[in-house]
Amino acid sequence: MENWIFKILRPDEWANCKNNDCYAGAPIDISDGYIHFSTLDQLQDTADKHFSGEQTIHIAAFSSATWPHTLKWEPSRGDQLFPHLYGPLDMTLVAKNWQLEKKPDGTFDISAVTLWAQNHD
Repeated sequence: MENWIFKILRPDEWANCKNNDCYAGAPIDISDGYIHFSTLDQLQDTADKHFSGEQTIHIAAFSSATWPHTLKWEPSRGDQLFPHLYGPLDMTLVAKNWQLEKKPDGTFDISAVTLWAQNHD
């Protein structure tokens, strides 16, 4: 599986994470019973589809090897395997984070995330 997985957070979620080492998840995470992540290849679609109403998002990178027993790769959108964490998210394990602003075309530019991930494999 992928070396790096990514959690997208809204500004208020990111602010909450910065003040707490443990994050229970966004409302959708809590409702579904797991923390939603995306791989690098899934990140653009996830940001544009599920965060289209946001002007700003935060992306946090985590090593997928961190949770050998609680991270599950499960089919989701288009039968792709998505990483799902069954348990709280330890925010002290963030390897890198980015704040991204929506572009005029309504998408987010994840090129900085892509470049970082490619250089840290």
